[in-house]
Amino acid sequence: MLAKCHEYIANQRKDAAHKISRYLVDNYDLIAFEDLNIRGMVKNHYLAKSIADADWRMLIQFTAYKAEWAGKQVMEVDPRNTSQVCSECGRIVKKTLKERTHHCSCGYVADRDVNAARKSCIERWDTFLSRNTYNKN
Repeated sequence: MLAKCHEYIANQRKDAAHKISRYLVDNYDLIAFEDLNIRGMVKNHYLAKSIADADWRMLIQFTAYKAEWAGKQVMEVDPRNTSQVCSECGRIVKKTLKERTHHCSCGYVADRDVNAARKSCIERWDTFLSRNTYNKN
């Protein structure tokens, strides 16, 4: 009985990962994931169960194979300082993990995660373009 319950939950997780990965591949040409040290993060006893339950690696794997089949690109982004660097001007704005809003002296204000995503996307987009452009001369 317990094994069936675990199997049911695993199947729900897998189904959700397939649906999310399908949505990402259908709607975006370039998909970037943070290359998180999941093994290291699981060592935090307060977050370990939530992190293990999320099965982030499965989502990345599903998205990667679907993207390859569809001719799209998946990249893993180095997460270092993504939330510290201003995506608008490039300045480093130190903040603690408790601080959820990015406030820069340039005037840019955004949710910490939105700022990190913008910074990562800008960097990855530049890399994507440099790999996929050709010299017309």
